[in-house]
Amino acid sequence: MGKILIIDDEKAIRNTLKEILEYEGYLVDEAADGQIGLEKIENEEYEAVLCDIKMPKMDGLELLTKARELDDDVPFIMISGNATIDTAVEATKKGAFDFISKPPDLNRLLVTLRNAIDKKSIVIENKVLKRKVSKTREIIGDSPAIQNINETIEKVAPTDARVLITGENGTGKELVARWIHEKSNRAKNSIIEVNCAAIPTELIESELFGHEKGAFTSAIKQRVGKFEQAHEGTLFLDEVGDMSLSAQAKVLRALQESKITRVGGDKDIDVNVRVIAATNKDLLKEIEKGNFRMDLYHRLSVILIHVPSLNERKDDIALLSERFVKEICEDNGIPRKSFNTAALNELKKIHYSGNIRELRNVIERLVILSGNKITEEDVVKFASPMNQQNNEKSVFEKYDTLQEFKDHVEKIFIEEKLKKNNWNVAKTAQEIDIQRSHLYNKIEKYSLRRGEMISTLND
Repeated sequence: MGKILIIDDEKAIRNTLKEILEYEGYLVDEAADGQIGLEKIENEEYEAVLCDIKMPKMDGLELLTKARELDDDVPFIMISGNATIDTAVEATKKGAFDFISKPPDLNRLLVTLRNAIDKKSIVIENKVLKRKVSKTREIIGDSPAIQNINETIEKVAPTDARVLITGENGTGKELVARWIHEKSNRAKNSIIEVNCAAIPTELIESELFGHEKGAFTSAIKQRVGKFEQAHEGTLFLDEVGDMSLSAQAKVLRALQESKITRVGGDKDIDVNVRVIAATNKDLLKEIEKGNFRMDLYHRLSVILIHVPSLNERKDDIALLSERFVKEICEDNGIPRKSFNTAALNELKKIHYSGNIRELRNVIERLVILSGNKITEEDVVKFASPMNQQNNEKSVFEKYDTLQEFKDHVEKIFIEEKLKKNNWNVAKTAQEIDIQRSHLYNKIEKYSLRRGEMISTLND
């Protein structure tokens, strides 16, 4: 059974409740006042808390408020010998699961405790399921840049203005786009996403505008494109800077006239779509190189939102880390873990080339490999794949020749770049400046497969 915390300044009450609960099979911890109770809640995970109201140092209602700021899932059952309706109502408003008068009816107490634990399990299961189903999560951060983004979303979302979101990979551009949609008048309809970098050039027009049967060799039936699917909703063009010039011309026409024509067709189709675009490229430089149309840029960039890299907002790392560790523990059924202050400070020292995506990977690694309290030493040891445990031999001692060492490092480099680009081989080849066929040969040579664990220098 789960662990229960009893907080009461009367030792006799604590002893009696502890004896009863242990007889029922629960693990029991206790605290003599609210301050000690809060410290225990910070450092341990409890299935439920039985809490007195009148206590020295910190009363039960104040403790309840502070504890729910730390973990709003742990149920509180308030117990008091001076019960009044007003006190019970106030406790319920602050988030207490139930209110029981002293001396407690033991049968009612045990039933209430079971119900509270069951409810906690259901709440956590629902949260996990919602995270798996929904891609729209909270934008986390108190930095001025994030506050400015949230304010801009509030102003822009209710309009139909087109938005261009810029920023490095892994910064959360898609999340910004989804919140614009969620807060818009189109929220009841779908947001349709197109990753322009992941679709081959020869298929992008069919993907966006659809095609008629027989339009090309493999067009065995009519297909409705993303513009039509997003009718009355939102179309999110992710990595729009990778779109071909031919497709750009057709997108421009769709934005100008609110009409599209399927590939192989001659009929104009009216579409009512709000377009939000995102890119990790400097489109003005791409315009200078002749890779992007200036007229399309101006059509897309009615509102510009830049999402800063994680290295530009390191003050948000503590908030993000706390949220990630909570979610990862819930998703994997792991008892709640927490960071000490030194560990959070150590996380801020890291340079995150993969931004928030990389930070989440780091936190997941720390949750798996660390104890209940994640320390500064854990971060130093586990945050980088190159610094994990059991590195008894130096990496330089593991390889006899320079070529063996170079092959190992090359494998890690290519694997990391492929993962960063969601295994888009064409984009990865361009980014690391080799031919696509050469990259395919490297993938075959090193037996790289999507979804496998990233290697480390000390494997």
